[in-house]
Amino acid sequence: MRAVLTRVSSASVRVDDKVVGAINCPETGGILALVGVGREDSSDAWETMARKIAELRILDGEKSVEEVGAPVLLVSQFTLHGRTAKGRRPSWSDAAPGEVAQPVIAQIAQALRSRGITVEEGRFGAMMQVASVNEGPFTVIVEC
Repeated sequence: MRAVLTRVSSASVRVDDKVVGAINCPETGGILALVGVGREDSSDAWETMARKIAELRILDGEKSVEEVGAPVLLVSQFTLHGRTAKGRRPSWSDAAPGEVAQPVIAQIAQALRSRGITVEEGRFGAMMQVASVNEGPFTVIVEC
C-alpha cells in the first residue's frame, strides 16, 4: 500500500462538476491522502495506513491529524502502483483490482472516523478533479 500525504489548508474532489468531498482547514491544516492499494498488500496494511495518516507528525508544529483534530480528504489512487521502469506506458499490474481496493479504502476511512477524525472522500473509480492548496509545501510518501 502506498500513499502520498500532503499538508493542505483546503482540498476538494469534484465528479461531474459536483463537489463530492472537501476540507477547509486554514487554522489547523489538514491532509490530502492519495492512497493506492497494491495487489500484494498484507491483510492488515490498511490498519497501518490508517494509523500513519492519523499519527504522523506532519502538520504545523510537528503535530498529527489526531492531535489537532484536523480533517482528511481520502482519495483512492491506483496509479501510485504504476511501474515505469520499462517503456513509455506505465504498467498497472501491481495495483489491486477495484473489487479488492474499494473495501480497503472504506476500511481506512472507517478506522480514521473511529478515532474521531473528520474524513471526506473522493468517489471510487470515478474520473475526479482534485484541487488542493498545499501548505509548505509538505508532502510525504508512505509505504506499508
